[in-house]
Amino acid sequence: MEKTILKVEGMSCEHCVKAVTMAVKALQGVTDVSVSLAEKTVAVSHDGSATVEQLKTAIEDQGYDVLG
Repeated sequence: MEKTILKVEGMSCEHCVKAVTMAVKALQGVTDVSVSLAEKTVAVSHDGSATVEQLKTAIEDQGYDVLG
């Protein structure tokens, strides 16, 4: 299992958490998503099927900015 942590700007509420979580969990191979509003991070556990670019795109498609 791989764990990828992304810095994300623009998340501010539980709606943001739910939107990001659902979008990322829809990707193949993703087993867990943990969003921290305080740290502005999204931690994703996955089997490597989803690339980092796919993770970033899923988040950006929800209207948030992935840094780095």
